[in-house]
Amino acid sequence: MSFKIQPKGFATKSIHAGQDPEQWKSACVIPPISLSTTFKQDAPGEHRGYEYSRSGNPTRNVLEKCLAALDNAKYGLTFSSGLGATTAVLTMLNSGDHIIMGDDVYGGTNRLIRQVASRLGISATFVDASNLENLKSAFKLETKLVWIESPTNPLIKVADIEAIAKICHEKGNIIVAVDNTFLTSYFQRPLELGADLVCYSLTKYMNGHTDVVMGGITINSENLYTRLKFLQNAVGIVPSPFDCYQVNRSLKTLSLRMRQHQKNGILIAKFLESHAFVEKVLHPALESHPHHSIAIKQTYGYSGVFSFYIKGSLKHATAFLKALKLFTLAESLGGYESLAELPSIMTHASVPIEDRKLLGITDALIRLSVGLEDSDDLIDDLRRALDIAAQA
Repeated sequence: MSFKIQPKGFATKSIHAGQDPEQWKSACVIPPISLSTTFKQDAPGEHRGYEYSRSGNPTRNVLEKCLAALDNAKYGLTFSSGLGATTAVLTMLNSGDHIIMGDDVYGGTNRLIRQVASRLGISATFVDASNLENLKSAFKLETKLVWIESPTNPLIKVADIEAIAKICHEKGNIIVAVDNTFLTSYFQRPLELGADLVCYSLTKYMNGHTDVVMGGITINSENLYTRLKFLQNAVGIVPSPFDCYQVNRSLKTLSLRMRQHQKNGILIAKFLESHAFVEKVLHPALESHPHHSIAIKQTYGYSGVFSFYIKGSLKHATAFLKALKLFTLAESLGGYESLAELPSIMTHASVPIEDRKLLGITDALIRLSVGLEDSDDLIDDLRRALDIAAQA
């Protein structure tokens, strides 16, 4: 069994969408970095599309057009970070509104909901969105937003986006937002599956060079775009023109990078699955994954980020992580370099310990972000570190 076949044209769009040299008087092939914070007006209130850089910037507009094209969306917006994009979505809501959240979401998203949104009168119910019955039972009259990650972070659960969107839209005007950070628009396009918003930490694979923090949203609804565009400006959570230039540059190689991340990731997942000191591997491309059939139904492939359980305790996981040489012990993911981390102590430390235990985010759970190095070298690094951990 294999993933969906990628339609032709993705790489072409990544290079040309929004990049027409004719939009600049110089006809420069690479869009320029527009650093000006303000723009001359021809008369009071009469301008040429730009007034103040927070409200709109030529470099940012190029990136937003390209992001939209890659998701086959009508509109794209960028923000100062992935959490900035999440904040924009939350600020569409009012006090008294209710959110259904996937239970296994990025720790920063969990913290934002529990410690910030809750103070503003927005309530949330966390459910396993891979179980549709759990999702259905969580709806309230006040539910306005369903936010899911697919796959989730860090347990790599896969939700049926099409089924969830259908349930939400049958219930009324409920917004379905999908965090697509792990797969990017190359491997999954949730708008095509019925989602209303697709949210990204562009910091990760979309930029892919570990040198920019940014978030993004793609949308088809004009109403949602207008509301989010207003909030982008009103709340002021915009990225810098230079960072927009960097991400726009990175999108040109997105298809190439994602294919290599996938290739390396699958090879390493299969190696780990065969290793005696590994308890379990969580990778949707493996038939052993409980949601493998959903993954191949709705995605075009899989990236290099996945998790596994090492045998033993915190002592063994720590020994393993300290022994790695090519994998860097660090948070984040999606760069060309390989990273490894311990979610229970690092990225998901802000999740209440009772919730971590319930979810299975134990001290034996390790998350990898497989980079673009030679796969044989990465496997050798993991094998040596596992041998050291087994002796700890």
